[in-house]
Amino acid sequence: MNEDELVAAIAAVAGPSNARVRLGIGDDAAIWQPSRSHRSVITTDVLIEDVHFTRAWMSLHDIGVRAMAANLSDVAAMGGRPVLTTVAIGVPATITGDMLLECYRGLADTARSCGAAVVGGDLSRAPVLTISITVVGEVRPSNVKRRDGARPGDVLAVTGPLGASRAGLTHLRGEVVLEGAVADAALRAFRTPVARCDEGRFLGASRHVHAMMDCSDGLSTDLTRLVRASGAGARVEWVPAAEAASVAAAALGRSVDAFVLAGGEDFELLIAVAPRAFAHLSARFDARFGRPLLRLGVVEADERLVVVKQGVEEPLSPSGWDHFS
Repeated sequence: MNEDELVAAIAAVAGPSNARVRLGIGDDAAIWQPSRSHRSVITTDVLIEDVHFTRAWMSLHDIGVRAMAANLSDVAAMGGRPVLTTVAIGVPATITGDMLLECYRGLADTARSCGAAVVGGDLSRAPVLTISITVVGEVRPSNVKRRDGARPGDVLAVTGPLGASRAGLTHLRGEVVLEGAVADAALRAFRTPVARCDEGRFLGASRHVHAMMDCSDGLSTDLTRLVRASGAGARVEWVPAAEAASVAAAALGRSVDAFVLAGGEDFELLIAVAPRAFAHLSARFDARFGRPLLRLGVVEADERLVVVKQGVEEPLSPSGWDHFS
C-alpha cells in the first residue's frame, strides 16, 4: 500500500469519531469542540522498539494496546476523561501495511475502550518501530487531581496489586518459568495493560482525594515524586503484590520488592486520601469496581521516605524506571 491507501485503511480501523470531533482523519488536521465547562488535559508519550518494547515478545496488536494504555493512564491520573488522540508512527521496512494496521487496531480498540477516538497523526519510515501518541482529555476544574496535593496524615493507597507486569517481563526473559493462570496473568499485565480510566474519573470526583498519579515508573519512584511535589514524606507499611510477582520472586529466591517497588508499568493509580474518608471511599470504590482500594501507608510531615519491613523502618529510595540513569 502507498501512503494514501494506508491512511484510508487506518481511518477505517480507527472507526467513527465521537460527537465532539467535528473533523477526523483525512484532512490536514482534526477539529474538535471542547467543553466550555471543562479543562483540557493533554499528554504525549513516545515508545521506541528495543527501548520500550520488543517485537520478539509481543504482537503488533499488543504493542498498540500497550502504547495507547500508557497515554490514557496519564489522563486518568489527572481525573480526566480521554476524548481524542493522534498517533505518529515511524515504520521500519520489515513491517508491511497489513502488520501496521494490526498495530492500529490495538491502538484504536484501546482508545475506544476509554471513550476516545483516534483522529489523526503521521506516518514515516524509521530505522525501528517508533510510536508517538498525544491524548487530549477533559476534566471539571473541581475534579483535577495533581501530584502536589498530598497532606500529612493522608492515607496512601493504590487501585490494585503491583508487580505483575515485571513478572511477565521476567518470564519472557527466561529468568523464571511461570505456568498456567499465573503465567497468563503476568503476560496480560505486560503485553496488554489496562488504563484505569473509569477509576480515575471516580477518584477525581472525590474532594477527599488530595493527590493522584499512576505507577507507570514503579511505586518507589512515583511515590517519591508525589510526596516530594507535596513537600512531604511517606511511611509505607505494606505493598500489595500481584500473585504473579510473589510466585516469580519466590522462584528466584528474591524479595518481592524488586517487583512491587521497582517493577513499573502496572498502570494502577496511586492516591493520597483524607484519613477520615478513606474507609468510606474504599467501600464505594469496591461497590463500583468489585475491589477495594489497597492501603499502603501514610503521608508524613517530614520529608523522609521509609518502608517498614518486619517491623523495622528502612529508607525508601527510587528504584523504578528512569530513561537516563
